[in-house]
Amino acid sequence: MEKDTTHLMKRAERFKTILTAEGFLVGAVAGLVVLLYRVILEYAGKGMNKVLEYARQEPFAAVLWFVALFVIACIVGKLVKYEPMISGSGIPQVEGEMMGKLNQVWQRVLPAKFLGGFLSLFAGLSLGREGPSIQIGAMTGKAVSQTLDRGKTEEKYLITCGASAGLAAAFHAPLAGVMFSLEEIHKNFSVSVLISVMTASITADYISSQFMGFQPVFQFDVGTEMPPQYYWHIVILGVILGIMGAFYNKMTMWVQGLYLKSKKLNETTRLFIPFFLAGVLGLVMPRILGSGHALIDMAAEGNLMLTSLLILFAAKFLFSLICFGSGAPGGIFFPLLVLGALLGGAYSTFAVQYMGLDASYISNMVLLAMAGYFTAIVRAPITGIILIFEMTGQVSQMLSMSLVSIVAYLVASALKSEPIYESLLSGLLKRRGEKLPEGTGEKILQEFVICHNSLLQDKMIQQIEWPKNCLLVSIKRGGNELIPKGRTILFPGDVLVTLTDEKDAPAVYDYMEEVCAEKKE
Repeated sequence: MEKDTTHLMKRAERFKTILTAEGFLVGAVAGLVVLLYRVILEYAGKGMNKVLEYARQEPFAAVLWFVALFVIACIVGKLVKYEPMISGSGIPQVEGEMMGKLNQVWQRVLPAKFLGGFLSLFAGLSLGREGPSIQIGAMTGKAVSQTLDRGKTEEKYLITCGASAGLAAAFHAPLAGVMFSLEEIHKNFSVSVLISVMTASITADYISSQFMGFQPVFQFDVGTEMPPQYYWHIVILGVILGIMGAFYNKMTMWVQGLYLKSKKLNETTRLFIPFFLAGVLGLVMPRILGSGHALIDMAAEGNLMLTSLLILFAAKFLFSLICFGSGAPGGIFFPLLVLGALLGGAYSTFAVQYMGLDASYISNMVLLAMAGYFTAIVRAPITGIILIFEMTGQVSQMLSMSLVSIVAYLVASALKSEPIYESLLSGLLKRRGEKLPEGTGEKILQEFVICHNSLLQDKMIQQIEWPKNCLLVSIKRGGNELIPKGRTILFPGDVLVTLTDEKDAPAVYDYMEEVCAEKKE
């Protein structure tokens, strides 16, 4: 054990150099894999549109399409049963993997997620590609780690790199990829992981952009920054987004619970509901199908009536809940941006008609609503702000995006709404009985950042009750690495490096996250 520990520590000392190179490798591989996934989904969307166009003209073709949807639902159900980890967006699964509470088999997840995602989007389900892209990227990072025979500590870094690369390649948003993977996946901002994740994200984005183009995802025109006299509209919009975000989270978990509680439904039969609805909506309201990119452009143009916007929002909201709750492979990332855009369009249209808002700022409000709604649901405000400005190229809206995101965040928090991915992960672990992965005896290094006003702040190491089977091996402070001693005083911003057995890592993670976090008043 002493030899293994010594080797692990020596390798940890060279993490910055090693992980930069490995981050580049993961970014290149994940960028290509996610690019392929993105391309096949583009074909899925185009194929669906052609099929529906023909089905609306030929009644017999419409009947055949419903038969095809039934067959596709059966295939996707078999895939979910074969590999349950592909269900939903995949982000909670990656978070569970990082916490040591889930162990995904990348050889099964990658092909099953590819095929399941393609079939779900081809059928027209209201799901996004971004969550699956993050899971695919993360599993690519795990594949690289296991191919290079890396330990569990480095594997977690490479999974984070892959997750970042996945979002960057899917959204042409490298900075958002970095922030999301650190804010939501890795849960800390250590220098070692930051450099490697940035390398992976930029590499993946460059590779993807070479094929898909360097232009932003959204091309609608946003004028100048909203003047201060209209900022009260932004505050009202933020309150609405916070309330609706909390409602979305609650309804998502409720609908998922309805599916799971029904004894008559299994992995396959529960998919019949969204696939059948996709067939019906494809004939009567095709704009609702798929991720809904066109709806954002329509809302930003400002030509839709308030009634139309509200109907589109209600239909998209309900259909998205039904699709995601069924467990079909696909995410909520892009659909929730669409819902935010429709809310922003509805409020700004109402404000133009009855509250004196200049009509030229409708597109501004649509953009702000996407950032605010994302923040209210995911509870990752920095990621939301960076994501929207990268997807639109609108740097001038940074101040107003920050304001709407803060208001939406505070309102959702006041309503005691949990972040959606944490809720989904908790539900997933509960259904699995919170079983921890089997220990292999391998040693794992974990890093924890001491927050201001935490239980560890200003305390000596010897005064702290540390978790069992946990060794504090290092303290990183201001670019320097300190050897921990009994009388060493801990300060906010210190990064604690612990060494544990793999089987003890989940319990140590939970304990350290609690004592390092800011104390709740």
